[in-house]
Amino acid sequence: MEAKTLEKTSIQLDVNGVSYQMTCEPRKLLSDALREDCGLTGTHVGCEHGVCGACTVQLGGRAVRSCLTYAVQAEGAELRTVEALSPDGRLSILQEAMHECHGLQCGFCTPGILMTFDAYLRDHPRPTEAEIRDALSGNLCRCTGYQNIVRALRLAAERLCAESDNV
Repeated sequence: MEAKTLEKTSIQLDVNGVSYQMTCEPRKLLSDALREDCGLTGTHVGCEHGVCGACTVQLGGRAVRSCLTYAVQAEGAELRTVEALSPDGRLSILQEAMHECHGLQCGFCTPGILMTFDAYLRDHPRPTEAEIRDALSGNLCRCTGYQNIVRALRLAAERLCAESDNV
């Protein structure tokens, strides 16, 4: 039996303030479009089932699993990937906290955690440790015991609040 190819469609993705034109099959995953067509390899693909959270990006300000989202679904929406966190090459407060608290080991899960918490901390600027752990439950890390990640996220929340209080 011959494999059927789908008709390709032209789409435009707005990622990190840059517009990307591409032609793809309607079934192309957003994670694949970001990595293959946009050259943004910071978005990692782990389980390809939406369980591990490594592929998390922000779509319209909300954290979503790019391995469960079709690229065509993202057309016309503002997309942010981990590359947006340090556009000038300087680490963001969140990235600095992860570094200082040794919140990563191999780093494979880190982009997804960063994108999850970049969005989460906007809506929950002063989370408790229990709230951080609950929000982190959708991101799997196989290298750490999560203690340092939680410490880093608490530190980032404190610093972001202090920064907004000084504005």
